[in-house]
Amino acid sequence: MANRSTRVEAIDMLKQDHDKVEKAFKAFAQLAREDAEACRDLIMSVCEDLKIHTTLEEEIFYPAVHDAIDDEEIMNEAAVEHETARMLIEQLENMQEDDPNYHATFKVLGEYVRHHVGEEENAMFPAARRAGLDLEALGARMRERRQELAAAAPARGEALNPRGQVAAKPRQTGAADRSSVRGR
Repeated sequence: MANRSTRVEAIDMLKQDHDKVEKAFKAFAQLAREDAEACRDLIMSVCEDLKIHTTLEEEIFYPAVHDAIDDEEIMNEAAVEHETARMLIEQLENMQEDDPNYHATFKVLGEYVRHHVGEEENAMFPAARRAGLDLEALGARMRERRQELAAAAPARGEALNPRGQVAAKPRQTGAADRSSVRGR
């Protein structure tokens, strides 16, 4: 039997994620914009955390909640909010730090995430609790999937494609390749 520290129920796990990214959005507000590397590191860390979080929700938590509650509106809104966040994350991953919209895009992502968190914590999570879902079992499934996603997460500088896989990098021609081309 798992010990209590590893048996975090699904809603508590999601709330921990919410708290983590909220702290990061607040930390970003305090960062000097001139420190491009620190800004980029924080932004990419938040983007990776959000991609894992949304995958857990979409693959495990939302289907269980959808089946247990009768509220299409909240589920549809969550899907739209996730799609919007996904678009902003993709923009951030493809922007350079010196893009005039870089910081603004991250700020808007934070506003969307805060709105989404409010709806989940004030409406969806209470409905899931009332529905009697086995939140501990969902938490166990989510924890296992999180480990898989974290193991597959890109190294710093790599990006994920829309399916959550490490995007293929363009082949770079090295010196050996150039010399063999010249020798033809």
